[in-house]
This record gives sequence, structure tokens and C-alpha cells, in this order.
Amino acid sequence: MSDMESMTALMESTSSKIQQLQQAFAELERQSAVSMNLKWKQLEDHFRGLEQSLKKKFDELKDQEEEFQETVAKSERMLEQREAAVVAKELTSLERLQEKRDAALAMIFSKSKLSLPVPAINPMDKALDNLGVKWPKPASEESMCLQGDRAAVKPRSELVSLCEKMNVKGLHKFISDNRKNLATIREEIPGALKKASHPYGLVLDSLEDFYAGDNLVLDGKKDGDLLGVRRTCLMLMESLGQLQTDNIACFSSEGHMLTIDIKERAKKIAFVWKSKLDSLDIDASNGNCLEAHAFLQLLATFGISAEYNEDDLCKLLPYVSRRRQTPELCRLLGLSQKMPGVIGVLVESGKPIDAINLAYAFELTEQFEPVQLLKAYLRDVKKVSHAKNVKMSPGAQNEMNERELSALKAVIKCIEEHKLEEHYPVDPLQKRVLQLEKAKADKRRAVEAAKPQSKRPRANGSAFAPRATGFADKSFYPATPERHPSYPYERQFVYGAEAHHPPMMSSAPYTIQPAPTPYYGNGYPVQYQVPYIH
Repeated sequence: MSDMESMTALMESTSSKIQQLQQAFAELERQSAVSMNLKWKQLEDHFRGLEQSLKKKFDELKDQEEEFQETVAKSERMLEQREAAVVAKELTSLERLQEKRDAALAMIFSKSKLSLPVPAINPMDKALDNLGVKWPKPASEESMCLQGDRAAVKPRSELVSLCEKMNVKGLHKFISDNRKNLATIREEIPGALKKASHPYGLVLDSLEDFYAGDNLVLDGKKDGDLLGVRRTCLMLMESLGQLQTDNIACFSSEGHMLTIDIKERAKKIAFVWKSKLDSLDIDASNGNCLEAHAFLQLLATFGISAEYNEDDLCKLLPYVSRRRQTPELCRLLGLSQKMPGVIGVLVESGKPIDAINLAYAFELTEQFEPVQLLKAYLRDVKKVSHAKNVKMSPGAQNEMNERELSALKAVIKCIEEHKLEEHYPVDPLQKRVLQLEKAKADKRRAVEAAKPQSKRPRANGSAFAPRATGFADKSFYPATPERHPSYPYERQFVYGAEAHHPPMMSSAPYTIQPAPTPYYGNGYPVQYQVPYIH
């Protein structure tokens, strides 16, 4: 019980105490032999006055307490508002700091040659030298570069020669001819680009055929040559970006710098590529759009992402969400703060696997819980499958089963990659996969069994005539003559074979005697596909 409640109870019990005192005073008067000068009325007036005085002070204290509580509540609201304002200012400061950091990195890559640090003379080092203490000397930048070169994969001489000669066509052809060893070539390209006199110019020149000739109206995935060129362009830009990140101190000669002229050329190429993206059907790429990836990589490699709005760049990220380079690409573009919104878009568009991969890459799994996303994804797939299973044709049912099977395999792979088996066991999912695969195999066998068996050809060259037997022909309809009889000059040359002519019950209704036909030993003619006439 609080102090205020106890005081209120005491004030309410005052009247009862006065009544008890009155009874005690009357009893005292009856038993007293001496008359008392003091009357009860006087005592009662005195106690009533004290009671009113206490009540008045109590009410004043109560009003003061309520006023104090209101003041405290008002102060708490003001503190909350000020705290929110401070948090907003901190977020704004962080965003500005991120922008300055990105600008500083861009200046590092774009300005003139980096100046080597001048070693400062430390008085403590001089004193230790006088005492005879020898400290190990720090490694120079030149020695660090040599160590980095030895640690890197040594490029083959042909690749180095093409980069030294700035031979763009030869470089494309070399990579295309060695596409079977593309993983090794990818590791060798950064070292070979370092040998070029102008690596940025070489990579920019290699981008000229990205949208080449009449292939503009075609999809790059349908044109194998164009697809190979685009992959090579993307690999060269990624290798150049890797060279910038790994060897900043070594990558500082005059021809290796990202000059203003190079950036202007890159801006023109980016402007053209952006217009091409608007005309392509990148929605059909299902998160694996090579053209959108190349555009974003161009902005990151040449430090021109500031020319475009961050929200516009974020709209392109769902089109490249399935590519493994996407997280690092987002960091290079300075879009790390925008990733919660991008992941939310992927979840809403039915791409939870891509959303989970990005959530792990940017440590956002508390905001986007992976297990819940996977379970919701499978529920939606099963809901669609069961809702339409009765109304669809067999072909559509097979398609829905294939979709569920693909979703289950993708979820199992995601669980295994991120080690979520403890929270989401895969055994029930694997059992469902086996069930769907068994049903798929049973349907395939049923379809193959239901196919009509091809009839055996006749000896007279008619592929669809019934097989000749020793019984009379019981057909009620006469044989229909061929529309185009087989003439000798239409047959391909074959080696001669011994002809065996079984007895035929009726003669073919040809008006021209057919040419001799080679036969197998079983009495059936050798059949050859007539070549297409162009």
C-alpha cells in the first residue's frame, strides 16, 4: 500500500476515533466524583478543527502530487522526442559518412599517382638504436608488390602478350578458344591485365561488341557467340575491379590510373547500355540477367555509380539476385543501406531463396527469418498445386508437380548451405521429393506404354503396308497407289546386297516398273531418309 493510500485510510477513520473518544469521556464523567470544568463540546470542536486542517493539507499535497506526475510525464515525452531526433541525426550522419567514404574511394581510384608515405623519425626508435636494440625493418611497398605477384597465379605467355599489345580481338578469341579452362583463365587475367600499358583502356575497348550488329534484336541467351562475348566482357571488368582492390599500391603507374577521359568514355558506354536494358525483357531472366549485371559492374569498376540514382540501381538488383557476385557488387556500389528494401522486394516477388542468401550476406537474418521464409514459400507452392490440381489438364498437372519438385530441391539446398537442419529438418522434404520423382517416372512409363507400335514395312517399298504372309489378302479395299513413286535417281547410293524377294499375293499398282531395291537378309528393304530439298 502506498503512502497516499495509507494517509487516506487514516483520514477516513478520524470520525470513528472521535466517537470512541466521546464515549470514553461520558463514561469518565459518570464515574468521576468531582465535576469537570471541561465540556465535551469543546473537545469535539477542537478535534473537528484539527480534522479539517489535516484534510485541507492532505488535499493540497494530493494536488501537488498530481501536478508533479504530469510534469514528469511531460518531461518523459520530451526526452523521447529528443532521443528520436538524435537517432535520426545519427542515421543522417551515417549516410553522409558513407557517401563521403564512397567518394574518397572513388578519388583513390581516379586521382593521380598515390604518393608513398614518408617514414617519420620516432625519438624512441633513435634511443633504442643507441642502446643497441635492432627492430626489424618494415617491408617496402615494392617488396609487397613482388610478394603479391608471386602469390598470384602466373598468367600464360600468350595471355600476357595479348594484353601487352592491347589486342582486344585476340584477347576475346583466346578466351573463347580456351573456354574449357575458363576457371584457370579467370585467375590469370588480373595478372595479365597488370602487364598492359593501359588496362582501363583495354577493358573499355573490349566492351564495344557487347551489343553488336544485328544481334541487338535478339536475346543474348539464344546467340551463343554473343553470349560468349558478353561473358568475356563481364569477366574482364570483374578482373580489373579485383586488380584495383588487391593491388592498389602496385596498380599506380601513369597508364594504370582511372583518368577523367577513361571515366567519360565509361559514362557514354553506360548511357547506351542503360537504354538497351529498357528495351530488353529482363523479367524473363529470373534473377540471372547478364546484361543488368554487366551494367552494374561497369558502374562499379569505373567508379561512375554516382551518375545514377540509388533507387534506380536498386530496381535492377532483383534481376541479378541469383548471381553469386551480387553481394560484393552491392557493396562496391554503396547500396548496403538499401538492402532491407531489396530483400523485401525479393520476398514479395516469390524469390525467398535469393532473399535468404542476401540476408546472410548482409547479416539481416534477424529481420528476415530464413526458416519462416522457406516454410511460407513451400506452403504457397503446395497451395497453388492443390488448388488447381483437379481443374488442370494432365500436362498442366505435370508442370505443377515439376514446379513443386524444383522448389523442394531448392529449399533443401538452401537449408544445407546455411546449416539450418536443426531448425528445419530435411527428411520430410526428401521423402516428398522421392514421392514426386516416383510419380513422374510412373507417368513416363505409362505414356511410353500407351504409344502405338510402329508397323513393319513391306518388301515392295511401302512403309505403311501390312506385312506379307502366306494367307490371302482379306482387305475389302484395294491398295491405294503412292502419290509420288520412288524413282531410281531419287535414291541415295548404297552398297549392293543380296536380294531376297518373298512371294507377294498382289502386285503393286505402279504404272512404271520400280527399280531394284536392296534388302536385308530378313526380306525387308533398306530404308534411308530422303534428304531435305532446299
